[in-house]
Amino acid sequence: MTTSNHPHLLAPLDLGFTTLKNRVMMGSMHTGLEDRFYNYSKLAAYFAERAKGGVGLMVTGGISPNRSGWLLPFGGTMNHYLDIFNHRKVTRAVHQEGGKIVMQILHSGRYGYQPLVVSASDKKSPISMFKPRALTEGGIQNTIRAYVRCAKLAQKAGYDGVEIMGSEGYLLNQFLCARTNLRQDRWGGSIENRMRLPVEIVQQVRAAVGKNFIIMYRHSILDLVEGGNSWEEVVQVAQALEQAGVTLFNTGIGWHEARVPTIVTSVPRAAFRSVAARLKAAVSIPVIASNRINTPDIAEDIIASGDADMVSMARPFLADPDFVNKVAQNRTDEINTCIACNQACLDHTFSNQRASCLVNPRAAHETELVYSKKAKAKKVAVVGSGPAGLSAATVAAECGHEVTLFDSSDSIGGQFKIAMQVPGKEEFKETLRYFARRLEVTGVTLQLNHRVTREELLAQGFDDIIIATGIVPRTPPIKGVDHPKVLSYLDVLLHKKLVGKKVAIIGAGGIGFDVAEYLIHDPNISLPISVQHWCDDWGVDLKATVNGGLAAEQLPAHPFRELYLLQRKASKVGAGLGKTSGWVHRAALIRGGVKMLAGVEYNKIDDSGLHITVGGEAQILAVDNVILCAGQDSLTELMPESSATNDQTTPRFHRIGGAKLAAELDAKRAIKEGAELAASL
Repeated sequence: MTTSNHPHLLAPLDLGFTTLKNRVMMGSMHTGLEDRFYNYSKLAAYFAERAKGGVGLMVTGGISPNRSGWLLPFGGTMNHYLDIFNHRKVTRAVHQEGGKIVMQILHSGRYGYQPLVVSASDKKSPISMFKPRALTEGGIQNTIRAYVRCAKLAQKAGYDGVEIMGSEGYLLNQFLCARTNLRQDRWGGSIENRMRLPVEIVQQVRAAVGKNFIIMYRHSILDLVEGGNSWEEVVQVAQALEQAGVTLFNTGIGWHEARVPTIVTSVPRAAFRSVAARLKAAVSIPVIASNRINTPDIAEDIIASGDADMVSMARPFLADPDFVNKVAQNRTDEINTCIACNQACLDHTFSNQRASCLVNPRAAHETELVYSKKAKAKKVAVVGSGPAGLSAATVAAECGHEVTLFDSSDSIGGQFKIAMQVPGKEEFKETLRYFARRLEVTGVTLQLNHRVTREELLAQGFDDIIIATGIVPRTPPIKGVDHPKVLSYLDVLLHKKLVGKKVAIIGAGGIGFDVAEYLIHDPNISLPISVQHWCDDWGVDLKATVNGGLAAEQLPAHPFRELYLLQRKASKVGAGLGKTSGWVHRAALIRGGVKMLAGVEYNKIDDSGLHITVGGEAQILAVDNVILCAGQDSLTELMPESSATNDQTTPRFHRIGGAKLAAELDAKRAIKEGAELAASL
């Protein structure tokens, strides 16, 4: 029997009436499958795969207790006996794999994207177009009854418990904070009044479901908004909720409208563990630490040090449903680590698309994207070991094919090797570590330092040849573009060429933003940055000496260089960045003093700098360097010249990733294309 290197993480947790088999929880992650009854078989397969992967407890995406609580029109709701039958598909699938699952009850309050929204007061949120109605006394009582009915139905549907969502700025959080609770009646004013609604909901739910049913409460321990609660109020609410019947506390950090990032890649790992530890010291029931916990070593340390009783990892179980089993078998080098990019999970959720995962496109698509052994193994060549090629090669090998992966570089990674140089994107190294190990496990033959030719490929008898050679940077037609001042983004990020103190960046897409973040960073500050340095940058007070956990005064920035970020388009600079992370990148550059200019016409580059015209006015940017981030072209030299070669007697050629579409480098699309093509061979 294998002795695990993570004994505290894998230790059972006794809740009195039931025992969780380990200290790992898969936190709530809205996939979109919850919202339509015809998707519940897919939702069941999604949770079953993670239950099979060994996680101790799982939480569903948010399910509304009534219509006014919908996140979206006709969103997932549990308020009628007929709803039970769909949810039983989920609970049965999970229990058959030996797992436990609780249903999250989420009332969106003023965050709902629908006209029925209600809140403590009629104060509109900045993230929904709809202004809420303030709940009346009768409306509050109906809401309490809706929570109780929802919990009882969840119990009948076979759930092991419920999680009552009281954080992230949703309805119960809206009642708890003076920021949004402007009431003058018994539900507003003092903290005793503001916490009355969540306390009464927990009391009545506990009375309805009995003592042998998990009631988890997601408690906002650091609001990160003005008008948030003080630490003393956070503790007072927690102690009242414990008395009301809560089994364990999950911790929530920040409201959705907060201007402080809490889960993106640039947030240090386990940045908020100390706040969870303070709550644990104030209550006598288990406390779960959350946010940016993505490796077993960090999770083990949190439990072993006593900072929390469990850890919540939501997105890491999108990335790797077998996370816990790999930990138990000391195969942590095989874990597909969540890189906190948000591109396929939260960006999808907030765009009303089905969530998935950039590094694991099977997430929430388990019944559609199947990696099964093929009856007839093929001989497959993959050219290019960037994200697309790595995905294609490893999935094809997993499906039983004989795969050879070629690359002209001395190491795998492609564009990921460039991205991981950027401050805040160090996690990309984890994806390359995972793929390197996956190549070994699946038996892919790797040939580096070899620029393979089409003739070589044709001579080796491959059945399928996958071209994943990526892109070449585009050189824009600007007079003087060959001036010594001019560098490409590859010169800067990959080849580490010297860059002056005053710089103009041509191109404000994702690569332009990456280069800007790289150049404003002080190279004397080691990466990844410390939790304290990050708190100083974003004005966060983890001790919550000021209400909401915002620092009384944000420390000034000291950018290492003076930058101009330029684009031809007249639209907002950075408009094409990710929905949930783009604002973080823009805020970081604004704080760093980066001057962003749109609608720029590039005239020439010479010894005096970059000559441009903006709004009809000519000007010279007296810069030391001009860096080109002006797009890229697909590298397709290995593709056949004629489609006539794609008959039954010659190899079939395929293009994926940047080699297929180079308009904007997209790792999410590249990895997905690689996996889907390989699974179809």
